Amino acid sequence: MTLNIICLAVLALQIIYMAVLLSSMANAQPKTSDARPPVSIIICAHDEEENLKELVPQLLSQQYPEFEVIIVEDRCNDGTYDFLLQATKENEKLKMVRVTQKPEHINGKKFALTLGIKAARYDWVLLTDADCRPASAQWIGSMAEKIQEPTKIVLGFSPYTKSGGLLNAFIRFESFLTGIQFIGLALLGRPYMGVGRNLAYRKELFLDNKGFNSHLGITGGDDDLFVNQHATKKNTVVSIGAEAIVFSKPKTAWGEFLHQKFRHLSVGKRYKFFDKIVLGAFSLSWMLSWFLVLPVVVLNPLIATASLFFIRLMLAIAVIHVGSRKLGDSFEAWKTPLLDFMYAFYYLVTGAKALFVKKVKWKN
Repeated sequence: MTLNIICLAVLALQIIYMAVLLSSMANAQPKTSDARPPVSIIICAHDEEENLKELVPQLLSQQYPEFEVIIVEDRCNDGTYDFLLQATKENEKLKMVRVTQKPEHINGKKFALTLGIKAARYDWVLLTDADCRPASAQWIGSMAEKIQEPTKIVLGFSPYTKSGGLLNAFIRFESFLTGIQFIGLALLGRPYMGVGRNLAYRKELFLDNKGFNSHLGITGGDDDLFVNQHATKKNTVVSIGAEAIVFSKPKTAWGEFLHQKFRHLSVGKRYKFFDKIVLGAFSLSWMLSWFLVLPVVVLNPLIATASLFFIRLMLAIAVIHVGSRKLGDSFEAWKTPLLDFMYAFYYLVTGAKALFVKKVKWKN
């Protein structure tokens, strides 16, 4: 009896959470404004010559009244510097900031980002990565049109490009689920994170709060920790839709992907207490839905438990189907049951490791 009560409670929590996310995404109609403030796009690049040769022309061809592109050349060993040196001579909108060495106690990307933001001419900075590609020439405009007083942060979404194979399907599934969570909760007035592949905020906000000063030596957190510390219901808006997204290149090996996600999850230990409780309850109930409830449904089937398990699964499919389209891309919702099951194992492994390991390396 006790086990059945626990199972019902776990499923009820999952159903409530997913219903809230589904409602938030389905009704998402973020306000727009006529604002077109000048924007400084900032990208940190370490040995990214080939990526920059593709990305820079796409950025410079953005259809927006006034913007600049700042590439921070971070101790590169390839031809990045030579490429940027020539490119900056050919287009006055493109600027280069060079990092030749960094202080030992500061994370490399955070140091490079800080220099790039300080070098920005404009108050609004828009961040992405060298291996990302804007989905349209309206990317800047789509992010900027959400700006209205007292906006200080604009959250965007960055899905991964689609290819074949189970790994790619799982990476895209996980990114959609993460995006639906942080965008959906932001729409409900509870912003807790953002992704640096598609994120805008005021330079003034960054400088007034001493940038990444509270977590300078930590690997990661230049995006989600900064947002978690400074985003509020009043100062944060979201930008979603096909023209607002930026595609990222996914990992091609399971080990690389799991280590990447481990880095991201390890930073979550520093989130605000309320955010940790909400996200922890969601993840724990997700795992228990499969590791606890499924055996109960199979071995001791009760109509109530089996019905709630089925409702929870159908809601998961609906959340991915509706949420992915609202965010600006689409996902094959029929793949959800398998990937849903895999996600429980994924979170058990990476979440447990992130909880107990103190020092995180950038690469394996």
